[in-house]
Amino acid sequence: MVQAEGLTKRYRKAVAVEGLTFGVGPGEVYALLGPNGAGKTTTLRLLSTLVRPSAGRALVAGFDVVREPLEVRRNLGLVNGGMRVYERLTGREVLEFFAGFYGLKGRAFLGALDWVVDLLEMEETLDKKVGEMSTGMRQKVVIARAILHRPKVLLLDEATAGLDIFARRALLDFVKAYRDLGHAVIYSTHVMGEAEEVADRVGFLHRGRLVYEGSKEEALALGEGSLERAFVRQVRGA
Repeated sequence: MVQAEGLTKRYRKAVAVEGLTFGVGPGEVYALLGPNGAGKTTTLRLLSTLVRPSAGRALVAGFDVVREPLEVRRNLGLVNGGMRVYERLTGREVLEFFAGFYGLKGRAFLGALDWVVDLLEMEETLDKKVGEMSTGMRQKVVIARAILHRPKVLLLDEATAGLDIFARRALLDFVKAYRDLGHAVIYSTHVMGEAEEVADRVGFLHRGRLVYEGSKEEALALGEGSLERAFVRQVRGA
């Protein structure tokens, strides 16, 4: 579902990511792990066609991010930590507005709405204004907005930032449920405990380079049961 080969992004003299090569299959959560500034967000921006690579290439659902950006976006969902939605609208109105960008109208929208409401257990958000919602409710609307078109690939960039314990739990449970539907998920975070719970495979980013990639079990073995310890060892070795 996702394939990156030598993916590189340079900004003048600075290199944000360099030579990234990795892949993510259907029904898999790939955790992209690293501290702030490691290149995680830039990598997801490259995959989501928000910025163009300086070198290398990437495919999302079989479509090239440079040559076929519209097809990439049709098969992609993106959730960033801190994403906001229109506070004066109800949850239903927000979703109907964004569904229009994907051509989901009438019965098609109602079918998509029923699907996300059931998947995210968000009945209570539909007729409540966003400005009156809890943090967890708002995050459900943000996620629903990103997956209304049932994208084959979902990118989550520090998606639990600022969430309380209940909202964080709901998001982690959603990630596993979306993976189990056969979709590919890239879960970008610096919180190793979250990755330990949801990831099938992990990649360690340090200064824009992928310094380790393997299954979660392999990484835990390297760190004697701790992803954080494994990350520190691999970075020091690099």
